[in-house]
Amino acid sequence: MTVAAMTGTERIARAFARAKAERRLAVAIYLTVGYPDRASTPALLRAALDGGADVLELGVPFSDPLADGATVQRASEVALANGITLKDCLDEARAVVAERDVPVVLMGYANPFLHYGLDRFAREARVAGVSGVIVVDLPAEESAPFDAVLEPAGVARIDLYAPTTPDDRLARLVPRAHGFIYCVSLTGVTGARRALGSDVAAFVGRVKAHARVPVVLGFGISEPSHAAALRGLVDGVAIGSAAIDAVTAATDKAAALRAFVRAMADAGRS
Repeated sequence: MTVAAMTGTERIARAFARAKAERRLAVAIYLTVGYPDRASTPALLRAALDGGADVLELGVPFSDPLADGATVQRASEVALANGITLKDCLDEARAVVAERDVPVVLMGYANPFLHYGLDRFAREARVAGVSGVIVVDLPAEESAPFDAVLEPAGVARIDLYAPTTPDDRLARLVPRAHGFIYCVSLTGVTGARRALGSDVAAFVGRVKAHARVPVVLGFGISEPSHAAALRGLVDGVAIGSAAIDAVTAATDKAAALRAFVRAMADAGRS
């Protein structure tokens, strides 16, 4: 099967299988589309890939990002001021998938997808080569309208689970997951942290007991030491706020992001 003929779910599986064969963590990098400006996004996405990212998470800006800390909130505000829409996010996905063999996942909140129209979104996501969607404020139990259009399009709806998720809910929902499972490392909003929570290993173990797809840990992953500590525990790490911070602080933003991603990717190697 050629890369072009793969479904999004198959493209995700291929990326994680490659990382596993190379005895390393897969690295997912989140960037808000349109931050710090519209013109910067293509170069930043490609810089992340050049640094070693296996998955790109394209942040869909939203006016009320309840799960996000100050860094992503600010990036979303700037992107909205720059006029970024869900259509722009699909266009960025289409462009990078046409150039690179990479799974692209759109990450955002339910409102923009619903406003766009789920049928229209699923159709255009498939054409664009989008591999998956993370809808932060959509519980799995309420996802049927999304699943009804995304599954036939081969686009994975990726669930998030927090340390507070009870075992019976994990047992019921995790075996049905598609693409990968996003484990939230803490009870709180996104943002760089100095240390991982002491309960991460136990939480990941509870999820892995039911998982049939790769398990990724995100929220607070910000330093190479974090990635190194997670080798052998999870299949991948998702990094957002720290990547955006690296962009914000730099003059040569693409070079800074490339170096940051490379350091995180290197730390995830056995």
